[in-house]
Amino acid sequence: MANPGSLYVTMQPQPGLPLPQFDEWYNNEHGPTRLKLPHIFTNGLRYRAADDQQPTYLAAYDVTRMSHLETETYTSLRANRSEREADTIGQVDVVRYFWDLVMSKQSPLFVPIEQLGDEEAEGLTLVAVQLTPKEGDGSLEAVRKWYRDEHIDMLAKVPGWLRSRLYTTSSLEKGVPTKFIALHDYAKTNGLGGPEYKAAISTPMTKDVFANYATISSRRIYSLFYVFGAGSRDLHSLSLLPAKKSTWKSPDGKTFTTNSPSPVLESSITTPDGLSIPHRLEGNSDSKAPTVAFCNSLLTSLHMWDRFIDIFKAQRPQYRILRYDFRGRHSIPSPPQPSTLDVLADDISHLLSALRIFKLEALVGVSMGGATTLKFALKYPSKLGRFIACDFNAASSPANTSAWKERIAVAETDGGAGISQLAEQTVERWFHPATVQNKPDAAAWIRDMVAANDVQGFRYGCQALWDYDMKAQMKECAVPGLLVVGEGDAKGALVKAMDGFKGQLGEKGTELAIVPQTGHLPMCEDPEGFWQAVKDVL
Repeated sequence: MANPGSLYVTMQPQPGLPLPQFDEWYNNEHGPTRLKLPHIFTNGLRYRAADDQQPTYLAAYDVTRMSHLETETYTSLRANRSEREADTIGQVDVVRYFWDLVMSKQSPLFVPIEQLGDEEAEGLTLVAVQLTPKEGDGSLEAVRKWYRDEHIDMLAKVPGWLRSRLYTTSSLEKGVPTKFIALHDYAKTNGLGGPEYKAAISTPMTKDVFANYATISSRRIYSLFYVFGAGSRDLHSLSLLPAKKSTWKSPDGKTFTTNSPSPVLESSITTPDGLSIPHRLEGNSDSKAPTVAFCNSLLTSLHMWDRFIDIFKAQRPQYRILRYDFRGRHSIPSPPQPSTLDVLADDISHLLSALRIFKLEALVGVSMGGATTLKFALKYPSKLGRFIACDFNAASSPANTSAWKERIAVAETDGGAGISQLAEQTVERWFHPATVQNKPDAAAWIRDMVAANDVQGFRYGCQALWDYDMKAQMKECAVPGLLVVGEGDAKGALVKAMDGFKGQLGEKGTELAIVPQTGHLPMCEDPEGFWQAVKDVL
């Protein structure tokens, strides 16, 4: 029961089910729900028939221990299906198989498929051969021996061969006759049908096995077309749905989709320390579209970018857009742990991995998000094309740490009701006087956002801005970046500070763009002015 194995599911949508609806449900709800259980599923792969046979679709999940599939953690997924899932799967002919792994061999060129980018993975070939042992002693061992001693080694000579695995009917399948399935992975261009392959299936030992010990009950050829991550990300299928069919919220409230008026996908991922981080995907729905991500400031949510994103989407429709909420916005891990810039950079990396985004086109951050952006560029340069870091300091000061402690005290007064007082003080400190006077709606918008922050989350989240210093590392930065600051941030003091360290970034330093008549959040106070400052980089 401790064997690793495979959950192998064939599917044939019934004629009345639109394929975009089937794909969007499977890619954004069903698959990611399982990949959120990494102790059970190490990957999830979707295949489409390449042999004109039915069932047309296959989903294959590698399972760490097949006994996990008897636990409540897994069985509750089916028992607590959403209404949408129950309705959709009722329109699909589904057959599930549980297989225990017997043996595996792979080419030195093989890379686990979940580690490949989508362009590398999509189109890989899978040959699935089911064998039924004949009655009589020795049939099971004869099949195993053939694969172990000859057949896999012969297939390994076929051009493009990557891996072969042999499975047997799982011990979870009570009262089911034992069968085998062999799964053979090949590159997109391969020698199936060529001389090496023909040699592998025509040896004397092969002929003996099929004459005396087993029959082929099915042989299927599939092409890989989708690799799951733990995060929902399929904007393409969502974009093909009519507005009414596209709008959906999961029973736990953590996932929301709509295609009205354009595709938007809100969901969450879970970090290794168990914290749920909400995120939002929108913009270009092409799965291969380059992605630009945004980091908000402490005490705000991902919605602080709303007004700027409207401009950005109109001006740069080629980009997919990713936003997320910092840890501490809604909750903190248990037991509580202070945030650090390293942890915040790691959170971005975990989010990208869950969404299978191997490299960002650009990362834009402000305030604590600006510091996090620089830390991410320093720590994960291979995952980032360029960055824009706004209204932050490259190092903290003792005075700044003391100020944050005082703000915690304000927020925690009256059992946490003091967060409203802190919101008033924060907006007054952040915003340019001209914004407060001429754009009171902008000030009220951010004030309400700050007041909605979790108080304990603020206590532990703001500690990322205590006692840090990135100046010594900045010369090592290999990612090109732009610094941006509001003209009136800290009454001009931050302009001076950022001008002082702009020359320390990388080998040649970088530019500092100043947004007139704005303070700490220029993208909120003057979205158009901020766009003018960053458009050449984006």
